[in-house]
Amino acid sequence: MNYQQFGISPQLVDRVKLKMKNKAVKDRVKQLTENLTKGDLQDPAKVHRLVRSAAVILNERLSSVQEQQMVQFVITQKIDPKNTFHLIKLWGMFR
Repeated sequence: MNYQQFGISPQLVDRVKLKMKNKAVKDRVKQLTENLTKGDLQDPAKVHRLVRSAAVILNERLSSVQEQQMVQFVITQKIDPKNTFHLIKLWGMFR
């Protein structure tokens, strides 16, 4: 499924991709996501905290609607961070 189907704007994705090219920002986001499990990414409260934390790191102001759209996107994808196939699939979505 495409992130646009969840109402996430391509402009936001482009801004985040650009900001992630900064090594310091990328390292902070990596630290945030380092020990995540599949269960963590299926818990709406934890995903919501992750989205907010990432937005602060990236200096992106998100509306509550945008935050909820991102939470729904992550939960629907059923991401397993230990599964290489899932990570490749996500990478392909945001290339």
